Amino acid sequence: MACLNNLSIFFVNRQFWCSLLAEATGTLIFVWIVLGASSPAAPKDVLPTSLQPALAAGLVAISLAHCFGKISGAQVNPALTMAFLCTRKLDALHASSYILAQCLGAILASGFFYLMLPSSAIGQLVSTEGNAGQALGMELFSTFQLALTIFAVEDHRRHELGEPAGVLAIGFSVIAGALAAVRAQTNNMNPARSLGPAVITGFWEHHWVSSVLARPILGAVLAGVSYEFFFADSASREKLVACLTCRDIEIVEAASMSLLLCCCSGQIT
Repeated sequence: MACLNNLSIFFVNRQFWCSLLAEATGTLIFVWIVLGASSPAAPKDVLPTSLQPALAAGLVAISLAHCFGKISGAQVNPALTMAFLCTRKLDALHASSYILAQCLGAILASGFFYLMLPSSAIGQLVSTEGNAGQALGMELFSTFQLALTIFAVEDHRRHELGEPAGVLAIGFSVIAGALAAVRAQTNNMNPARSLGPAVITGFWEHHWVSSVLARPILGAVLAGVSYEFFFADSASREKLVACLTCRDIEIVEAASMSLLLCCCSGQIT
């Protein structure tokens, strides 16, 4: 009964629905912009260079961070949401709701794009795989560096170290990851960007769900765990144990930060 009451509180909470709308809208905008930058100007035109979609993705990531950062965190990426869930930055209800909203936004963006482009051009918008080993390594590393940047920016934001430089770092990280993955013929740091066109076009080849969706999620989760439990100022063995045993991680994190401040004060004096 108490669980049902907690759920009902979430579902009547205006902030909860605003967050879902922000994630759906943000993902719709992100996927729309990237698809637009990736599509040929006409059916027989050659595809744009890799620089165009990379720049578009990075610039729109900066814009979305400003628009929705204070509402939902502007994650607009199921891989990042899974990383926040695994590091207990998000609870299961918020994470699952965010992922559903992100997937819906991506599918809507792809559907609208499909209506505006000729069918011959749409087929080129689905992410394809090059060499499987190259794709695995490139997508893991590209998503890892993106998620690591985002966790660092979020950590700095919580300690009031400023937002502008942080959102620029996220945008540059998106651009760098997209450009780095070009040689492997893959550009999949965001599963929603791949899912939307695939749902609309019906392209599900090459074990698509297990490979294209799983690789960026794995990279993001590894980055989140690495930063939170090894690189962050509040990182400690107690924090890792608290996460694994479902204890209150915020109390342990606060204790770690207090100890760090005491040590720093002692060094200064």
